[in-house]
Amino acid sequence: MTAHRLARAACALFVTFALPSFASARTPTTTGMHSAGASGLHATGAGMFGIASVYSGGRTANGERALPGRLTAAHRTLPFGTLVKVTHKTSGKSVVVRINDRGPFKKGRVIDLTPAAARVLGFDGLAPVLLSLAHRQ
Repeated sequence: MTAHRLARAACALFVTFALPSFASARTPTTTGMHSAGASGLHATGAGMFGIASVYSGGRTANGERALPGRLTAAHRTLPFGTLVKVTHKTSGKSVVVRINDRGPFKKGRVIDLTPAAARVLGFDGLAPVLLSLAHRQ
């Protein structure tokens, strides 16, 4: 196969498979967070809401150790280091966590919190939460 034919084949594959995924990519909302309605994350004027879960252990996607006593979290798309305010929709309690991992990978969940962050919010297991970008002090 000549170089020209190979380049044409690569372009055809890109247009067929990659381009449609870019067109349907998640778009930023007014709070700068991503909307992913199919994953259980719903955008509102104040942020996004969905289900939070608790996790701990192992290494995180950015290379840190996942320590249960830290106020960190996993999110599918937010950049590492992003500060997110997580508010429990039932109790109204809030905590600011730093994104340092990827997940959750279960349908309907929007954020994985460390046990310390879940303790601040007053839950163990699953909870309905509102996510918004935290402002640095």
